[in-house]
Amino acid sequence: MSNLEEIRKNRIKKLKKFSSYGLDPYPQETRRTHQAQDCLDNFKKLKSFQVVLAGRIISLRGHGGMIFSDLKDGSGKIQLSFKKDKLGEKSFEFFKEIIDIGDFLEVKGTLFKTKKGEKTLAVSNFKMLSKTLLPLPEKWHGLKDREERYRKRYLDLIFNEEVKEKFEKRFKIVKALRKFLEKKGFLEVETPILQPIYGGARAKPFKTHLNALNMDLYLRIAPELYLKRLLIGGFEKVYEIGKCFRNEGIDKHHNPDFTMLEFYWAYADYKDLMKLTEKMFQYILKEVFGSLKLEIKKKKIDFKAPWQRIEFNELIQNKTGINLKEVNQQGIYKKAKELGVEVDKNQPKAEIADEIYKKHCREKIIKPSFIIHHPKGFQPLAKEFKQNPDKLANFQLVVAGVELINAFSELNDPLEQRKRFEEQERLFKKGLGEAQRIDESFLTALEYGMPPAAGFGMGIDRLVALLTNSQSLREVILFPTMKRR
Repeated sequence: MSNLEEIRKNRIKKLKKFSSYGLDPYPQETRRTHQAQDCLDNFKKLKSFQVVLAGRIISLRGHGGMIFSDLKDGSGKIQLSFKKDKLGEKSFEFFKEIIDIGDFLEVKGTLFKTKKGEKTLAVSNFKMLSKTLLPLPEKWHGLKDREERYRKRYLDLIFNEEVKEKFEKRFKIVKALRKFLEKKGFLEVETPILQPIYGGARAKPFKTHLNALNMDLYLRIAPELYLKRLLIGGFEKVYEIGKCFRNEGIDKHHNPDFTMLEFYWAYADYKDLMKLTEKMFQYILKEVFGSLKLEIKKKKIDFKAPWQRIEFNELIQNKTGINLKEVNQQGIYKKAKELGVEVDKNQPKAEIADEIYKKHCREKIIKPSFIIHHPKGFQPLAKEFKQNPDKLANFQLVVAGVELINAFSELNDPLEQRKRFEEQERLFKKGLGEAQRIDESFLTALEYGMPPAAGFGMGIDRLVALLTNSQSLREVILFPTMKRR
């Protein structure tokens, strides 16, 4: 029998013994009056009153007829003292025999300061709230492995304050995003996660089947095509923060399910979006971090606007020597191979150029930069310039080598959109699994007329990872996708 199994067996014995006294080890009610931090912050005011706390026991230190313990709740932790002469011998011995580190207790008592000056609750009565069967890993013994921390995030949160603070930052960032967009007149909406046809991005979907209607459905890869239907319906500013799903690789920048912010703004273009993006970041950083300067990847990055705008074609030429105007699809495919970039021979020229950019250009961009005017074919849903049809009216925001935002002036010409979808469908049939599919329902909606508009997509997980200086998305997703043991 392993040591862990032995501990569990012993705790089950304690549980049974506890129950044999007619006591409930998992009671329904607790009568907490304060939290740990309340007692520490308002010590003088509360020390003449009886207070009731509830939380997890995270340490036990015995000294003869006295046991010191730390109780942790959602606000913080406080020291408890259990004295034999205060509890009574029977209760004191019962505590020693039954209570383990990790158990949840309700404790009643009065506040005092120890000789060392530590604010402490002298417990006069206690009640079991939840008996634990498995021991907490003491000071990370047995839980040092990073993979194990992700699998058992609940333990990670108990012991690692930095992890908890990181997730609190995440929730504040999302709250600030909502606040900013609402101040700008955007309406939060919800669109379908199960979709009859996936669209709005280049990605492989997850497929499922709806028995009630005997039809295949897909988990959405993006909410874009439904949000645009709302522009057609008369809404001018809409946004959604929600889960998307892509059946592709897992690495430090990708997780199969992730959180996206997308918003659409009628009568605006990609240039308006760049200005709004600068304002958005400045608002979030001041609201959450109190500064426009953050340390990211050992570099001090200043988010003060305006940010630089870099032409995609010029960037590729400067870093690789490839002039996109002078090469065709076969030529750039050959160049990609020479540069050690893995591409499919059926990929369009614009997508191969993007793969080259990802490998040889993006990681070198440190300060906030808008990469503008990707080649036509890169985004089937973006407008091109009439005077220069080889360029798209788009941008990507890159910070510290990470792509955070993809945005563009939206294509609202239904005939051109059909042509683009048909080209994507041809690529799909050639074996390019990430190509977009024809969505007839969306094309019909587009024929009723969509106003000129700008659209914006940003991965929340990437944003949080970047702003909290995290090495991987797994550090900022509470329960990341993990391989089976």
